[in-house]
Amino acid sequence: MAEMPLLIILAGGASSRMWPLREKSLLRFGSEPLLQRQLRHYAEFGLREVVIVANPDSEGDIRSAAQAVDGVRAQVVVQANPKGMGDALLCASTGIERDRPVYVVQVHDVVENQMHLDLLAAFAADASATYIAGYEREDYFPGGYLVVAGDGRITGIVEKPGAANRPSNLVNIVAHVHSSSSRLFEAIRAEYGKDIPSDDHYERAMDHLMKEQVYRVVPYRGPWNALKFPWHVLDIMNFTLSKLEGQVVAESAFIAKTATLIGNVTIGEGAKIFPGAAVVGPAYIGAHTIVGNNALVRGSMVLDHCNVGFTTEVARSYVADHCDMHACRVLDSVFAPYVNFSAGCTTANLRIDRGPVPSIVKGVKLDTGRDKFGAVIGQGAFLAVDVMTMPGVKVGERVQVGPGTHVHKDLKDGVRAFVKQEIVIIEP
Repeated sequence: MAEMPLLIILAGGASSRMWPLREKSLLRFGSEPLLQRQLRHYAEFGLREVVIVANPDSEGDIRSAAQAVDGVRAQVVVQANPKGMGDALLCASTGIERDRPVYVVQVHDVVENQMHLDLLAAFAADASATYIAGYEREDYFPGGYLVVAGDGRITGIVEKPGAANRPSNLVNIVAHVHSSSSRLFEAIRAEYGKDIPSDDHYERAMDHLMKEQVYRVVPYRGPWNALKFPWHVLDIMNFTLSKLEGQVVAESAFIAKTATLIGNVTIGEGAKIFPGAAVVGPAYIGAHTIVGNNALVRGSMVLDHCNVGFTTEVARSYVADHCDMHACRVLDSVFAPYVNFSAGCTTANLRIDRGPVPSIVKGVKLDTGRDKFGAVIGQGAFLAVDVMTMPGVKVGERVQVGPGTHVHKDLKDGVRAFVKQEIVIIEP
């Protein structure tokens, strides 16, 4: 029987593309951080020995999260600088005492469990080969495409070939079972010894190894959600909500007789759903959260200790802990913890031309792929009464937005934004 691979979870690098949100591996989708949820799944597959690559800022939190998962022996190593996946794997190599198979994954790739089971089953059947998950996709995706022979052997990876030049319909997912960690790390080190400025050392190392050993594709047809940009939080939220079954209401929760629960809904400990309120599934209401009179939460995840005040609507949105909302509209949006969204505030989610909503990331306008997308609001932001955010706007941490302001562009961390007005008083 083949030796169970050592799991390497890549959770380092920089999360700058996720601004104004913080460390993506620690975002909660339900009651626990994404990293913990992923670790529990891997443990179910028998992958209990883990090396996690963190960055210096997240090391402590990632270590604590990993220690909270029973039955998992996790070692956390630090990638000092975001130098790419190859460097991250070399950092992980210090935690591997001998040559053994390794399973390389990224913490932010959320897929069906069956993909992992299929990869591990293929490796168990023939441990001499290396296996890569190939995501079957008919429309073009700007990623790496696998060059695959008729017998399923992979002979190369082509990065972003363009729709007309795809060598196959199989996109490379970072779910790779390598038969030999020593050969892998040696090949990566060799690539770092070359004078090539790009940071694709890992991909180049695999391309070299494919000429010397057998790499095989394991096709995958299920959903794949990668948490790379802030709006992807909504995709993973929807994936998580799709797994809810029935209505699960904690014993300590209060549901008023005139409140309505529809569809698949989870209500946490100590939560209160007041008269006239409606929670329409799939939806998740966290511990000690209040859904006030005549409020509506639908297709959303509202985490712990939040106040969804009187007549507030939260639709298709992710709201983190300790957010306060009153008589407002939160539409297709993502809120970090401790956001105050005052009475009359609205996140506009639809362009006048009904076109795809763009968003600026590190100075580049990107297509979010969403025709409805509201705002992303950072931790501790305070939006005063009657503030409106335009589609795709991001508001940084600790930002203060004055009353009646229309926010048309991103606001950096810590700024104050307000509208100057002149009050004219005419005496009778």
